[in-house]
Amino acid sequence: MEQTNTVLTGISVLAALGYGLVLAGHPPSLERTLLKIAAVGSLAIMAFLSDAPLLLAAGLLLCTVGDGFLAGDPRRWLPLGLAAFLLGHILLIFLFQETRDPALEMTHLQIAGSVVVGVAAVAMLAWLWRTLGPMRPAVILYVIAIAVMVGSSFLLPAFYWPAMLGAVAFMASDAILAGDLFRQTKLPGSQRMTGWAIWFLYYAAQALIVWAFLRPPF
Repeated sequence: MEQTNTVLTGISVLAALGYGLVLAGHPPSLERTLLKIAAVGSLAIMAFLSDAPLLLAAGLLLCTVGDGFLAGDPRRWLPLGLAAFLLGHILLIFLFQETRDPALEMTHLQIAGSVVVGVAAVAMLAWLWRTLGPMRPAVILYVIAIAVMVGSSFLLPAFYWPAMLGAVAFMASDAILAGDLFRQTKLPGSQRMTGWAIWFLYYAAQALIVWAFLRPPF
């Protein structure tokens, strides 16, 4: 199993680098789609083959489906991609709730973090509101789901800190993507930098969440 995980990790990293550095800004193509889904798809296979919770593996699989849709024309496939990621976030919420210790009360830091995430989600919706058009209901649901997912990650035991970082990186990636899609906002005025930030934050998010649940205990 260790050798299989090493191979799958290598495929995942190479696919992520190949997509992010070479094909991310290219027009939709079969090669582009396959490389993109291989990055997180390999992590999903690794989770299925390991002792990881089924909710994690299923969530990764849904995100892989979302990646496949978003590798095409976002104007055409965005609703389906959004739906796949929404379901993936819902599974992560259940996973985090299942993993937390219900006997532990929330600390002031956890409460503060959750409040910050909620304020950030509301601010993002307010910033995007006029440009969402018919996508408004779907985006509202999605933003609520990812905010709850990030807030839920803050309730995990300290051992799962990579998942907390991953959840925050996931939300940051989605915020940059939303700004790019709906308001044509670029990071330092560059489409390339924007694309890199969206992809590598997203991939780091998935990798960190997987690592949190697959790494051996201390």
